[in-house]
Formats: sequence, C-alpha cells, structure tokens
Amino acid sequence: MPYARVALLSPPYATLTYSLPSFFAPDLWRPGLRVAVPLGRGERGALRAGIVLEVTASADVPEGVICKEVFWPLETEPLLAPGLFDLLRDLALRQGVEPGHVAGHVLPQGLRSTGVRLRRLGARAETLTLRELRQADAVTRATLAQELCSGAARLLPRSADAASEEFCHLRVEPPWPVRPAATRQVAVLEFLHAQGPVSRRRLLREVKDAAPALAALVRAGHVALVHDGAEEEEPGAALLAPAPERVTLNADQAAALACLTVALEAESPQNRLLYGVTGSGKTAVYLELAERALARGRSVLLLAPEVALALKLRRDAARALPDAPLILYHGYQSPGRREATFRALAESRGPCLVVGTRSALFLPIPSLGCIILDEEHDASFKQEDGLAYQAREVAWARMRRERGLLVLGSATPDLKTFHAASEGRLPILRLPRRVGGRPLPPVELVDISANPRLFPAARDGANAEGEAAAAGILAPQCEDALRETLARGEQAVVLLNRRGYAPLMYCLSCGRTQRCPHCDIGLTYHKGLERLVCHYCGYSRPFPSPCDHCGGMEFLPLGEGTERLAERLSLLAGQPVLRLDRDSTRRPGRMEEILEAFARRESPILVGTQMLSKGHHFPRVTLAIVADGDLGLNLPDYRAAERTFQLLVQSAGRAGRGERPGRVLIQTRATEHYCWQFVRSADYEGFYETELALRKKRGYPPFVRLGLLRISYAADEAGGAPALSELATALRGEAARLGVTMLGPAPAPLGLLRGRRRFQCLLKAPAWPPLRELYFFARSRMPAILRLGLDLDPVNML
Repeated sequence: MPYARVALLSPPYATLTYSLPSFFAPDLWRPGLRVAVPLGRGERGALRAGIVLEVTASADVPEGVICKEVFWPLETEPLLAPGLFDLLRDLALRQGVEPGHVAGHVLPQGLRSTGVRLRRLGARAETLTLRELRQADAVTRATLAQELCSGAARLLPRSADAASEEFCHLRVEPPWPVRPAATRQVAVLEFLHAQGPVSRRRLLREVKDAAPALAALVRAGHVALVHDGAEEEEPGAALLAPAPERVTLNADQAAALACLTVALEAESPQNRLLYGVTGSGKTAVYLELAERALARGRSVLLLAPEVALALKLRRDAARALPDAPLILYHGYQSPGRREATFRALAESRGPCLVVGTRSALFLPIPSLGCIILDEEHDASFKQEDGLAYQAREVAWARMRRERGLLVLGSATPDLKTFHAASEGRLPILRLPRRVGGRPLPPVELVDISANPRLFPAARDGANAEGEAAAAGILAPQCEDALRETLARGEQAVVLLNRRGYAPLMYCLSCGRTQRCPHCDIGLTYHKGLERLVCHYCGYSRPFPSPCDHCGGMEFLPLGEGTERLAERLSLLAGQPVLRLDRDSTRRPGRMEEILEAFARRESPILVGTQMLSKGHHFPRVTLAIVADGDLGLNLPDYRAAERTFQLLVQSAGRAGRGERPGRVLIQTRATEHYCWQFVRSADYEGFYETELALRKKRGYPPFVRLGLLRISYAADEAGGAPALSELATALRGEAARLGVTMLGPAPAPLGLLRGRRRFQCLLKAPAWPPLRELYFFARSRMPAILRLGLDLDPVNML
C-alpha cells in the first residue's frame, strides 16, 4: 500500500503520514499536490487542506497503528512547480519550522482550504461538494475518482456566496460623517479603517449587529460594496500622473544595461548590485532589462518595498512596455483576486512581467529569468510576523534554481550587500550621476538642542509641558525656509516618522500618561478618529475619556505626530496641507489621490512618514525638511545609524529633481554624531567604511551571523519567570558547547506586548547552523507556558 507524508496548511502545521486510496491513478500523487485529509478523533475527522511532501511504498509507523486515508485531491496538477515547491521546503529547513507552516503563510487564502467542488461532465452533469462526496458510498467515490482521472469530471474552485464575494470598501475619512449616537455605524467605519477592505461576511461576523448599520452606510455612500472579481483596475491607479515618456539612456545607464544583459544571457545564476544615486534613472534600466528578458522568453519579477511604489512601477512598466503581459500582485488585493492570479500564473506558459511587493516572490511565474529588488535596503523586504524570511535571500534561492539573474537596486544599499560587493562576491554597477546632470541638493543641519522655543526650561512641570505643547516642532529657520519656498510658488515635503496627532496624552490631574493596558506603551492621540490608539496591538478607546489612574478629564497632548504637524503647517501655508502616512491612506485609492493632488499642486506642502522618502518624483519640490532627524538614531539596534542614514539620504533625494535647485534641512539635537557628516554630502561609501569598522570592532554583521531568540509568556502566568530562568540555564550551557555567544535572556525593549512578557537572547556565531541547533535545543526543553521564536538576521530588535 502506498503512503504519503502530508504537511497541513493550517495550524498545527504538522506533517502526518496517510495511506493513499486505491481507486485513484497512482501517478496522480506527486510532491506539491494539495489534498484534503481527515484530522481528529473518530473514523473520519474534520477535513483539512494539506500538501504532499513525498510518496513512499511503506510507512514508518508503530506496530498496530493504522494510518488514515487521504480523502480527495484538491487539484489534478500541482499548482506549485517543482522548483517553487523545493524552495518552500528549503525555507522551512532554514527557519526550523514545518513545511506546512511555510506553505500556509505564502499560499493565497483560498488555496489553504478544502473548498473545491467536483463537476461531472457529459450526460450525468452535476456538481458535488467534498461534504457530499464523504456521504457517498465507496463504490460511488471510486466511480467519481475514475471520472476525475479520465477527464470525465474536473475540480472547480469553491463557490462563494454573495456575502463572501462582496467586499466592503471605505469611502470616507475620519472624523466620520455620521451622528455620534450612531454607535453601530461608527463601529463599522472604525473596523474598516483599521482592517482595510474585508468581505461582507467577515464584517458581519466580527462586528456585532452590523447588518443595519452597513446598509445605512452603503445608502449614504460612506461604504461601497465591490464584487471580488470586479476589480479590473487597482483602486486609485487611474489617479496617478501619467508615466514619463520613454527616455534614451545616458552613458552610465547604457553601460549598466549592457552588463546586465550579459549576465541575463549567462547559463548560470547571476547577481548584480545596481548602485545609483537618487534620481540616477535606475527604473529606466530595470524596464529596458525587462524588455530584453521578455524578448528572450524569460519572465521578470519586479519587486518594490511598498504598495505605493509597486503601483508607480506598474504604471511606468505599462507605459514603457505596452505590449508586455503585465500582472500586479500585493497583499492588499482581495483574497479572491490573489488566488485567481496564482492559478492563472500556474497554468500559463508564456513570459510575463510581474510587479509586486514581497509576497509576489512565491508566485508560480513561468520561465522566471530575472528578479529585480528596487530599494533593496528597505526593511519592508524582511517578513517578521508569522513566517520570518528575507526577500533578498529567497529571491537569490529562486534564481539559483532557475539559473536566472538577481538585480539589487539602491542609492543606499544594505551594508551587508555592499560588503559582499566590496569583497567581489557581488558584481557592482554604478550610476554616479542624476539624470540630466542635476546636482544633489545641499543638506543643512539645524541644531535644535538649545532652541528655547522647542525645549522650554522646566520651571514648573505643568507650565513647561504647556509651553512645549504650544510650540511647534519646526525651528524658526525651517519655517522661514517654508515661507520663502511658498512665496516662490514652489513645493516642499516635510518628513516626520511618527504618525498620529500626539505620541502621548498627559493627565494634568495626576501627572501620568495614558498607556495601553496590554503593552505598557503610551497611547497615541488621533484627532481625526477622536481616539487614543496603541500602534502595536491595535487597542483603542474614545477620547476624551476618564484617566485610567485618577478619573480626571483634563489632558495635555505631548509631542507631535504627522497629523498635528500638518494642522500647524496649514496655518503657515494659509491653506490645507496634504498628509501621507498609514492612517491617511487606509482607504483603497486614497494614497494615489494624495500623491496626484500634490502633483497637481493642490497643496504646496506634503507632510508624511517614511512612506514619502523614496521613489516619488515631484519636479516642483525644491525644499525637503526632516523634522526630527534623531528619531531612529538612538534605538537599541546595531542598525540604527545605517537606517537613519538611508532614510535621510532618500528623503533628501526628493528635492531638486526638476529644473530648479533643491535644498534640504535636517533638524537634530546631536550635530556631532558621525552620521551627519556623510548625510550632508550623501557620501554612502564614506559612511560604509566608518560603520563597517564599528561593526567589526563590536562583533556585528557582516562579520558574524546574528539571531534573535524571542521568548514570552502570558503577563498573568505565575510560573513564567521560573520557567524562563530554568530554560536560560540550559541554553547557556548548550550555547557554550556550540560556540555561540549568547547575550540574555534580557527583557525586550518592548517588554509587555499584547498581554505577554517578552524577553530575548541575542545570538552570535560564525555560521547559521549553530544558531538553528541552539533553537532546536531550546524547543526540546521549552515548557508549554513559554512561547519561542527564532529570527535569523533580525531587522526589528524591539
């Protein structure tokens, strides 16, 4: 009897052994095939989706144990090509998780379920669900299996009801245009604002008594119901300004393209770093390379770190390559659309150009010959929640299998990437000049450490706090520069990487700030929402509301976020100021509306977080201001200086991209920090040399392999601390045996998050295997009350 090892695609993600039913053709069962298998007590158990890992002639099970039988295939041809299937298995080995855990996180939602139907063809045409198949007798199931294998029947995707196919899209911005007493309508609007477009079924399931409120909001035009398959165009994509005309490459671009073309035509896997200053025309090189790859019958995957940049790249590609098959894929699309794209690519054979974000790496793209990572240094290319992986590593693993070309593009490459290039392991191509010969804008530092307006003396606590709240975050020098820019009819961008109205809400009665009960982190005030919000777990409560500690109702907002800064600058500009951050762009299409409004000069100032620091091209922007250049500089993270340098150089690149010269002002309290001398001259290589020497001295990547072992337990778990102490003792001994340097466990910088006490161990080793071995050891000794996770090459150290 043949057997199959099947990895479940949903928790517990176990890998189990099942026998194979005899009434299917033996050659149907292949690695990568999705199947429905029973799980649980009883003869049958609930059906779960799984993926076949291997087929064997015998099973290694204890004597007397009888394996349950695979119930039914969910497809007749594996949607995962062998190369992609092997990639998922290798990623599971690297991360120390089950293969089903990886596949369950990268496959679209519909492909992780058992929702298929069997359609009989011919004279006996009928459609059967898996539930109906389970109720049929063995003879009937054998007949249906033979029909499926012979082509007399076929498998269809699940048939969704109207409530699952209709998605609710928000059409208004806070503050909500409804009566305050309409609490159900407010609850629906806040749910959609937090979650984005969701199916009507999910909304009705998760928001109590939402049906009448939803109907009223649809009638008022505040919410739109969109059929899942009706999204022919990305929301708001038509609002983007037309892509520029296709340009003739300059000498630097042409030389880089020639080298990339040679690498593309090689018969072995290749990688290249395209290192070009901001505005040097990297996108034009990408698109010319894509055209050449498509002409050779090879598909291209062009990845951006954010949806806004993916939309821009898709628009540019459509203009430059109007006849190329072009596909857009990102995580904000509906589940049905992502599943349809996945299926279409699995069935296609011709070359295509796919533009997307990180998740597009796992699409079954036919004849994939080139992957391009634009802004390769961006932290968004590291996935941390659920399944940890680095997009650069996965992309290179795919290209090794496909014998293709990986292109990493950036003006400020990841330090480890540039180190590999410096050592000759990654050939480097340079674009040292801006297109058109325009110079980089001069960068000026504005010292705000001794500015009494921004930092009043604390004569008495409440008065000093009041003065600080009344003062704006911008120094007079920056405000004067803004006035001069506006007087000339030019535009400015202002970066503040902190969203909301005020980061802290201070109670004047008891002198305490309002904090999240689940995370012990200050709640951020969002004026438009009229709520205090935790940016880590999503907890929120209305504002005003009584103080947690004393019940007082007198508060003072402390600090400044993008919402408050935009409000202040509206007074300076004498007209509304646009704001680009995660809160202002939750509604589908809203991001494009904001960018297009700014391009049409409907507002002279655009305030935003790091979302506006890269990729956007506004020729009339001549002034870029960074309101708080130190914000990320002192985080407990060995990458703090590198991230700050990258963010500020990218932000500075937004100014002076047109005919008029630009100017950049960066506010800082620490003008003596070594980072600033390199930011001022946009000297990446000078920064690289200085930072590399510090990393070598302190023992950080690229000179060691780094891992972060995250350990947590429930905040109210009395046995958590003793269990952690016992595990730590065992870990120290094993780390010494393996040659791993272990620091900790110590409380994480965010010590209480989502109701769990968090600790972490920083692990250093000369290679990856000892880190994984220590993790497996920890798992074998870990009591049930602890939760454990390993992040290799961590990006977030908090």
